[in-house]
Amino acid sequence: MPGDNANKALIDSLNGLLADYFALYVKTKNYHWHVAGLNFHDLHLLFDEQSAELFALTDVVAERVRKNGGRTLTSIKSVGAHSVIKDDDRDKVDALDMVKALRDDNAKLVARIREAKAAAGAAGDNATEGLSDDWTDQAEKRVWFLSQILG
Repeated sequence: MPGDNANKALIDSLNGLLADYFALYVKTKNYHWHVAGLNFHDLHLLFDEQSAELFALTDVVAERVRKNGGRTLTSIKSVGAHSVIKDDDRDKVDALDMVKALRDDNAKLVARIREAKAAAGAAGDNATEGLSDDWTDQAEKRVWFLSQILG
């Protein structure tokens, strides 16, 4: 049976993933609000769809933390402290730069999901391990869609 260290590592990994989902949600929603240019309509809709998908997973990941006996993130500050996704506070961002940033951030998310899956396996958490396959598929789809826009 897995030990306390494996369970702690899983909780830490899931909280990092939760922070990344929140940070990427906010960044994607920011781009949805501020995109402009020739591809405005398509990107506006795509960013809105992707942000909704990201936000929906925050609760699922947080519940995995709680079901494993952990405490979830408590504030925006804790999201920032645990996330590898960097904010973009620029007033004006080129639409293709938005696409590139979101593609790269979703690729980072794929890596973090894989880390969480490995931690879940080590902790014997089959449910998180199984869910992570769907999370990976969704993130890889976002990477693919964004990559296709870039050509």
